[in-house]
Amino acid sequence: MPDAAAVAADSHVTLHYRLALADGTTLVSTFGGKPATFQLGQGQLAEPFERCLAGMRAGTRNTFDLPPDNAFGPRHEHLVMRAPLADIPPGVSTLPGEVLELQSPQGNPLSARVVSRDEATIVLDFNHPLAGRALVFEAEVLGIL
Repeated sequence: MPDAAAVAADSHVTLHYRLALADGTTLVSTFGGKPATFQLGQGQLAEPFERCLAGMRAGTRNTFDLPPDNAFGPRHEHLVMRAPLADIPPGVSTLPGEVLELQSPQGNPLSARVVSRDEATIVLDFNHPLAGRALVFEAEVLGIL
């Protein structure tokens, strides 16, 4: 019987997965529910997790410990910025914890989490929400196309 195919850069993969913080707090999991299907290389799954899946075969299950540099990188304090509240378009919620979808001066999409605000200013964090965090990614590959 030939070896099962291995996950490659453009594979369609059906899997169960769990993403957790290093302390064990589960952020998302499909175990016990419906499996997920992704096509690698299409931006459907974050690149750090695609790297983990590379080479896995159908029927295998692995757990990967990802330090911040191998996940979403370190937090950068220079990406936490104060701006005039007047620069935020009217009708956009600016409550702490909200995520704003903005555009760079070049027209590229940006996401920022509202850290705080007062009557005149808003503090925005442009870091990825998981930047600076060690993560655990667990995957069970069910099928590969």
